Amino acid sequence: MLGSSGVRDSVQVPSPAPTPAAVDPPAFVRVRPRRRRRRARRLVVALVVALVLLVPIVWSYASWMLRPSSLPFTIRSVEWVRANHGAWLVDGVERFYYTHKAPRKGGPGIKALPTVGVAVVAERKPAYRPPPRILPLLAPRLPGEGVWHPGTWRYMGEPPVLVTDFRPDPSYPSIVAYVAWIDRARTRLALYPGRYEPPGGGPRGPMQVPADQRGRLVATFNSGFTYKDGHGGFAVNGITYEPLRQGLATLVEYRSGRVDVTSWRGGSSPGTDVVLARQNAPLLVAGGVPTSDPYGPAWGYTLGNKVRVWRSAVGIDRRGNLLYAAADYQTVASMAALMAHAGAVRAMELDINSEWPTFDTYVSRGGNDPIRLVPNDQQPAARYLLPDDRDFFAVYAAGPSRPGTTPMS
Repeated sequence: MLGSSGVRDSVQVPSPAPTPAAVDPPAFVRVRPRRRRRRARRLVVALVVALVLLVPIVWSYASWMLRPSSLPFTIRSVEWVRANHGAWLVDGVERFYYTHKAPRKGGPGIKALPTVGVAVVAERKPAYRPPPRILPLLAPRLPGEGVWHPGTWRYMGEPPVLVTDFRPDPSYPSIVAYVAWIDRARTRLALYPGRYEPPGGGPRGPMQVPADQRGRLVATFNSGFTYKDGHGGFAVNGITYEPLRQGLATLVEYRSGRVDVTSWRGGSSPGTDVVLARQNAPLLVAGGVPTSDPYGPAWGYTLGNKVRVWRSAVGIDRRGNLLYAAADYQTVASMAALMAHAGAVRAMELDINSEWPTFDTYVSRGGNDPIRLVPNDQQPAARYLLPDDRDFFAVYAAGPSRPGTTPMS
């Protein structure tokens, strides 16, 4: 375009904007992907290591839970933890639980005792000399307290097992003790290995009351600690499954039929006159009074011995009859006092904690109509009529049998 002076006007054409130079990303942006990759690798490595460590644990737990067992799922799980270096954890949880669950001294008592046995003992004079009534320790006396009731079917005119309950501690009026008396003259004792206890070598037998012996069965009751916990000896029918140890309390039956609870002074194997021997800790009661050291580690060190838990015990009275007792919220010292008050001149502790105390009697012959003396809802009344993990005792009417043996079939 020409202007008035004839000179072409210049047109200002804007020049294109310069291309901005590439700007490098900040350093933290550059390293983030590398950090993510490193973290991912570390996570993968950690997961692999965790899996490697967990495989044997999972395998151990699965193998333990899948093996044959008479125990409920929860108890088997706890026993697996205990058996795999977790006893300290189980003991700590139990100590906390039982300590905070224990009743306080005093407080309201109970107004009636649980019903035990079959029926009230008849007023007629029995065919044998019954044990004296257990004298109540609290007033007023509750109906039936300390009075013996038939626990099973009658043999030779009378039940060979009598049962009762009473309140054993004036400081804790709501606690109930359950006691059984076993007539030595009309019964025979038997000891059976369980599926896993004792762990020592020897025939396991039926691991339950043999079917062909149930016609004579009048009672069954729990044995002592596992060998790992108590290291008590075990012998039956001339076979020593675990060696006997001097100084441990021992429930023993001789070929003559006599039974005793004594502090063992013999060798690691019993003599030929012994049918069975089962050990568990030192004596609780000796000479009719509690022993002087009820807080040693032998009576259940894992619970400190002063923690109030279910405990069971067996003793011998002054006439040579057996006494069994179990009660909740017991220390070792209170259990010893309970047994002495019930009439034991010597007594030993059996198993402890709520899962294990079991005393069942049979109303009818053949192992029929089992009833619990100890109110243990974690075990069936017919517990020992099926294979059981732990060893146990059976009480038979003293009818025709192979003398001097525990019948295994």
